[in-house]
Amino acid sequence: MADNKTKATRASVTAFIHSIEDKQKRADARKVATMMRKATGKRAKMWGASIVGYGTYHYKYESGREGDFMITGFSPRRQALTVYILAGFGRFDTLMGKLGKYKTGKSCLYIKRLSDVDEKVLEKLIDASVRYMRENYETW
Repeated sequence: MADNKTKATRASVTAFIHSIEDKQKRADARKVATMMRKATGKRAKMWGASIVGYGTYHYKYESGREGDFMITGFSPRRQALTVYILAGFGRFDTLMGKLGKYKTGKSCLYIKRLSDVDEKVLEKLIDASVRYMRENYETW
């Protein structure tokens, strides 16, 4: 059975955030990092080369595949700041309606710049997702 390709590393989160060339993306990343630290109570870890993650949960699929992944995280990609809401978005319709300008994938929230969304609503979304993950998975 294949392992999860994205794993926690020992790379420096501070160095990674500091290396973000675009000044506004760097500032946005720092704000989201603060929100996630507050929501999880966990220190950030690098997951792969470009994802900053917080906390860990254990998943197990019906197929038997299982592994560990971050509870929440973000990546300052070229096109958008990607925020990982591992609980998905369907259960958060009210918050999503108040968030602002964004796009989504399965568990990815794509934000061009933090000023496009209501930061307080984003913080509530992150908190709600973390709470859901802790209620439904083994976390640490």
